[in-house]
Amino acid sequence: MASETTPVLSKQVLIWLVVAFQSVSVMACGGTYEYAIEEFCLGKFRLDMEELDQHHWCSWEDTVEPYGELTNCTYLIALKMDCFWPNRQVDEFFIRIHKHYFHDCSLSGRQLRDPPNRILGPFIVVPILVTLLMTALVVWRSKRSEGIV
Repeated sequence: MASETTPVLSKQVLIWLVVAFQSVSVMACGGTYEYAIEEFCLGKFRLDMEELDQHHWCSWEDTVEPYGELTNCTYLIALKMDCFWPNRQVDEFFIRIHKHYFHDCSLSGRQLRDPPNRILGPFIVVPILVTLLMTALVVWRSKRSEGIV
C-alpha cells in the first residue's frame, strides 16, 4: 500500500514544485521586466513615432516598422530575463501603447477619408436629378387633364 501512494505523492509534489517555480519566475519578471521594456523599448518607439506626423500614426505602412521593432524588443528582453512572452505585462504595455498612439484609428488600420470627387460626385448628383425629374413629371402629368377618367 505504501508503494502505491508514493508515486501519487511524488506526482503531487512534482506538480506543486512546477507550479511554484512558474509562479516565482513570473513574479520575478513583474516589476523588473516592466521597467526594462519601458526604458529600453518605449523610448525608441516614442522617438520613432515623434518623427512621423501625427496624421500618419494610423497608417500601417508608416508604423509597421517601429511597431515591429517594439514587439521584438519586448520579446528579446523577456528572453534575456528568462520571462515568458507574451505575458500579462506585455499585454498591458501594448494596451497603453494603443490607447496613446492608435486610439483614433479605424479597425482596418487605414485612415478614413472621403472618396475622390469623381466617385463621390455621381452619388450626389444622380439622386438630385432623379428627384427633380420625378417632380417635373408629376407636375406635368397633373396639368394634363385629358385622358383622366
